Amino acid sequence: MKVPVLVTGGAGYIGSHAVLALKDAGWPVAVIDNLTTGFRFAIPEGVPLYEGDIEDGALVARIIAEQGIKAIMHFAGSIIVPESVENPLKYYHNNTAKSRALIESAVKGGVQHFIFSSTAATYGIPEVSPVTEDCPRQPINPYGMSKLMTEFMLADTAKAHPINYCALRYFNVAGADPQARTGQSTAGATHLIKVAVEAALGKRGGVAVFGTDYDTPDGTGVRDYIHVSDLAAAHVLALEGLIAQPARSLTMNCGYGRGFSVLEVLDAVDRVTNRKIQRNLEGRRAGDPDSLISDNSRIKATLPWVPRYADLETIVTHALAWERRLSEIRPDA
Repeated sequence: MKVPVLVTGGAGYIGSHAVLALKDAGWPVAVIDNLTTGFRFAIPEGVPLYEGDIEDGALVARIIAEQGIKAIMHFAGSIIVPESVENPLKYYHNNTAKSRALIESAVKGGVQHFIFSSTAATYGIPEVSPVTEDCPRQPINPYGMSKLMTEFMLADTAKAHPINYCALRYFNVAGADPQARTGQSTAGATHLIKVAVEAALGKRGGVAVFGTDYDTPDGTGVRDYIHVSDLAAAHVLALEGLIAQPARSLTMNCGYGRGFSVLEVLDAVDRVTNRKIQRNLEGRRAGDPDSLISDNSRIKATLPWVPRYADLETIVTHALAWERRLSEIRPDA
C-alpha cells in the first residue's frame, strides 16, 4: 500500500533523490523545505512544495492534514562536521530540537511511519572495520551526537505511541541521479567526489588530501562510498518494510561494504575525465579515522535491497554529468 509521504529537506541533495525514487515508484509525495540549502529546481513537477521550517508545528500539521500524510522521510538538517564543532548549538538546534518538534507533530497528526536520515558519524572512531550496527556509538563531534540523540528520541517515541521508524546510518554518499535530474548542488560542498569533479571541470584549482600517513595501503583515508540513488532506493524499501510490519522498527547501515582511499577516488576521477587533478597534500583533520567501511549484512538480510550503481567510476560519471548540468541551471555554480 502506497501511503502519502512527506519528505523534509526534499529540495536538498539526498532528499531530492528520495522524492524522485518515491515519485518514480508511484507514491504520493509532498515536500517541506526552508530552502536554506535546498533548491526549487530539485523538486519534480507536480510535487507540492511547502516552503517553511519543520519546527513550525502549525505548518506541519496543515501539511499532514491537507496531504493525508501517513509517513515522513526526514532529511532536513545540517551536515558539515567541522562546522558542528565550531557551532555546536546550531547543530543541536537544527538536527535535534527541530527533529523533536517534527516527531511531536508526527505523533499528533497520526503519522504511522518515520524514516530518519542518520549517519555513520554516530559510531565516532570505531575500533573495528567493517562497522556493524551493534558497534558502540561514541560520536566525537556535535554532528554525530545530534543525529544519535534523534535516534534515541525515535526509539522512545515508538515505545510510547503507535508509530514505527527506520534509522538509516549513511556512510559516504556520492554521485547523482543517472538521468541528471538532480544532484549535489550546494556551493562550497565538502564531499570528496563533488569537490573532485568540480576540480576536473576547472571550478577549483585542486583537491586537498587531508593526511597521507594513515594505516591504509596508500596512506590516505579509506571510506565506503554509496551512490545516492541506491541510498534513495533503500529508503523506499525501508518504508515498505515499516508498513508491512508496523510493530517493528529498524536501524541499518547504508553502504556497500567496501572502501576506497582518497587517492583511489581521485584516480577514478582522472580516468573518467581523462585529465589529472591537482592533489594538494595537507595534514590530517582531527577525528578522521583511518578507515570507515560499513557492514551492510543487516540491510541486505532485512530488505530486498540490491544496489544498482555499486561501482566507483559509475558514481563519478553520474556526479560529473550532474556538475555539467548544474552549470547550465546555475551558471554561477
